Amino acid sequence: MREKSIKIAISGKGGVGKTTLSSLLCYLYAQAGQRVLAVDADPDANLGTALGFPPELLAQLTPISEERKLLKERTGAEPGTIGAIYSLNPRVDDIPDTYVAEYRGIKLLRMGSVTQGGTGCACPESTLLKSLLDHIVLERNEIAILDMEAGLEHFGRGTARGVDAFIVVVEPGRRSIETAQAVAKLANDLGVKKVYAVVNKVHAGQLAEIEQVIDFLPVLGHFPYDPVVVDADFYGKNLFDLSTSFVQEAEKIKAKIDWLLR
Repeated sequence: MREKSIKIAISGKGGVGKTTLSSLLCYLYAQAGQRVLAVDADPDANLGTALGFPPELLAQLTPISEERKLLKERTGAEPGTIGAIYSLNPRVDDIPDTYVAEYRGIKLLRMGSVTQGGTGCACPESTLLKSLLDHIVLERNEIAILDMEAGLEHFGRGTARGVDAFIVVVEPGRRSIETAQAVAKLANDLGVKKVYAVVNKVHAGQLAEIEQVIDFLPVLGHFPYDPVVVDADFYGKNLFDLSTSFVQEAEKIKAKIDWLLR
């Protein structure tokens, strides 16, 4: 099978289900025989749990932003320092193959977050994470599913344009829709054209109205509100094994993505 190189960034307000969508797409691409890198770039990191990685395996996986030895080795500066001299172009090419856990054909990389100096701080950790994200999006030949924070603050213009598709997960609710509007505007400002929505937690009769409200983004598909998702989260199970209906809808979304990116 010919290797694909597809980079999908999934965003949305916290709690809307972007991690659920990320995990389902990871399993579908892995099931299709593709090399899959799942990138947990949300500070509230739970993609590994959504993928059903065993707790003992996740316990061995340290977020890159907390790998102090690695950070010092690659940037030349002590982690946590601001204003120090450090490398602006650290080596990162080996990180997605080395600092990962693998389960059922999916490699998981935890980016972690920078907690000092604000989200835009000029510090070794921030520089390394940005360089790593650039490398994953622009240089690696694989399927990369990026579970992001709401917004596109992680991306420079070149990296943002290198992502094949931005998907904003939207739930019925004003704040979620406002987040989707903000992401769409940021993407437009960065010159990104392929931005889509997936609607989640839809109750009977809501879909047409929601799609009308978010008419500023093409909708790839939708998931219903279903308690099975809550159970999967509570018990640390992956939804791919628990819900045939969710998998079937995710398959439709994947098919649309593949068609749009053909």
